[in-house]
Amino acid sequence: QVQLVESGGGLVQPGGSLRLSCAASGFTFSSSAMSWYRQAPGKERELVALITAISGMTNYANSVKGRFTISRDNAKNTVYLQMNSLKPEDTAVYYCNARFGQYWGQGTQVTVSS
Repeated sequence: QVQLVESGGGLVQPGGSLRLSCAASGFTFSSSAMSWYRQAPGKERELVALITAISGMTNYANSVKGRFTISRDNAKNTVYLQMNSLKPEDTAVYYCNARFGQYWGQGTQVTVSS
């Protein structure tokens, strides 16, 4: 069956960095667009970053441009989100997503606080 397993979340101070990973299985990862979403308490889930399947083109929410980088390793069926210069407003549960909403991971908590 399809599985998306996120890891790498945690507590970090403002200005710090975290790297999220999402290990995928059960579908053809290399031909699937992958993305990261986040949901903060009391807010709707929002798209953070997207990477396409073949060309590897990326797209980012304005709020994270220049700070976050999405990448993928098709040999490892894994997508990453490198998050730098973290801010308290980045605090949220981060979800891995495949094929434009078809599959979802369980989420990993990111908390940015001093």
